[in-house]
Amino acid sequence: MTTNGILGIALATRMALAAAAAAMTLAGCAYTPEQKAAAAARRAPPTAVVMTPTKGEEPAQSSLAHYPDGYPSFGAPLTAANAQMSNEEAASLGQKLSGLRVQRKAGTISEAEYQRRVAEYRKLAAEHGTEALSAIGN
Repeated sequence: MTTNGILGIALATRMALAAAAAAMTLAGCAYTPEQKAAAAARRAPPTAVVMTPTKGEEPAQSSLAHYPDGYPSFGAPLTAANAQMSNEEAASLGQKLSGLRVQRKAGTISEAEYQRRVAEYRKLAAEHGTEALSAIGN
C-alpha cells in the first residue's frame, strides 16, 4: 500500500469518528425541559429525617417500611440511632480544647496538668462510645 492510501484511510477514519461523536452529542440534546427536570429530580439527594431522642424508650413508630412478608424495606430514608451533638455543645468543647492549648503555649499550665487533662479527654473518648452503645441497646 502506498503512503497516500494509508493517509486516505486514516483521514476517512478520523472523519467517521468525528461524525459519530457529533451524532452522540446531538442525541443528548433531544430531551425536553420536562424530561430534564424529571431526571434532575431523580438524581436529587433524599431529604434528612430528624427524629427526637427517645431517651432509651422504643420509638412510637418504626422508621423502616416493611414488606408484606415481614422483612424490612430499606427504600425509605433511615434515621440516626442517637441524637447528634448540638452546635452549642460542639462550640463549648472547641472552646475548652482551644483554651487548654492556649494555656499550654502561654506556660500558665504545667506540662503534668496538661497531660492529665489530655488523658482525661482520651479516657472520655474511649469510654463514651461503649456507654452510648449500652444506653442505646437498653
